[in-house]
Amino acid sequence: MNSRERVLRAFRRVEGLPDRVPIEFDLCAQLADYFGKKLNIPVKVTNNLYEDVTYRISANELRLAMGSDVVITGASVSDDFKIVKDADGTWLNEYKMRMQQGSLYVEVVDYPLANAQTAEDIKNYQFPDPDAPGRYRDAEALIKKYKDDYFIIGDIEVTIFSLAHQLAGFEKILMSMFTEDEYLEPLFAACAEFQTQIGLRLIEKGVDAIWVGDDFGSQNSTLFSPEMFRKLLFPHYKKMIDTFKKAKPDLVAILHCDGAVSSLMPMIHEIGFDVFNPVQPGVPHHSPKEVKDAFGDLFAFWGAIDQQYLLPNGTDEELEAAIKERIDILGKGGGYMIAPAHIIQNDVKPERVEKFIELCKKHSYIY
Repeated sequence: MNSRERVLRAFRRVEGLPDRVPIEFDLCAQLADYFGKKLNIPVKVTNNLYEDVTYRISANELRLAMGSDVVITGASVSDDFKIVKDADGTWLNEYKMRMQQGSLYVEVVDYPLANAQTAEDIKNYQFPDPDAPGRYRDAEALIKKYKDDYFIIGDIEVTIFSLAHQLAGFEKILMSMFTEDEYLEPLFAACAEFQTQIGLRLIEKGVDAIWVGDDFGSQNSTLFSPEMFRKLLFPHYKKMIDTFKKAKPDLVAILHCDGAVSSLMPMIHEIGFDVFNPVQPGVPHHSPKEVKDAFGDLFAFWGAIDQQYLLPNGTDEELEAAIKERIDILGKGGGYMIAPAHIIQNDVKPERVEKFIELCKKHSYIY
């Protein structure tokens, strides 16, 4: 059984159980560079329109060599776009957000729609061109090379809610969801339409799945009520996923959503999502048993390995116990791909990355 069939079975697109639980992991720039040199594999970087997605869709050749069962690709910045850093080290990305490098992730320091008030303000904002030169060059090459052997995921993370608050500001968006300001609905609609077009292009190129990414929860609860989600956000996600599945009926629709969002899970299923990621550990009602018992008939799961404490600071014994538990519970009867809950950052030593992969392989043959 090759990696492609393994993931198709784990994600319930092919009948029968996989021979083992499939494995996936993302590497930050420092870890990718380290392993690229160690294994003598060039690190191919695809610069995404939103910088933190870059290392989701980069270093595929390296990650496959290290044991990943999937290829993750996505849209690149346009050939016509070049980063120009100011004297203070900040820069404008292709969305015209002003960015700076934080300790782990990039941060928006100036929002292009910070002063938006009306529908006209949103109409006047120019989204990047979905068909700009070079946008899908890397995606096409990866799909052509790996389509027969690996499951291909098209990543459009930072999709609707997250893209909106990266354009206008997080506090502004949350306040406007309560006051229903005029600009809000057009902004959500515009973000959805832009990422729908990106997703459709990736489907045309031949991806097996589209990965949507928006965080609706905190460490303890949702950021807004289920009723507010139903009214303001649900229709845009439903329209998007319906459009994708009309274009490709056997598409696997994946949602990345951090935080404690169990109260939203029935609606997430109703939208049409097939796989839930990252099953963030340590938040209420997201233990492996709770999500498997409550939602195992609705979703396959991808993720569930903690990287806030376990990967950087836990012992090897703690890591092995967690991996075995996730595989035993979430992988029972299929429906699971094991992975860290986010990109592995440089607070995780390379030896721990290797140990994680080794232990996943050791315990993944559960059937």
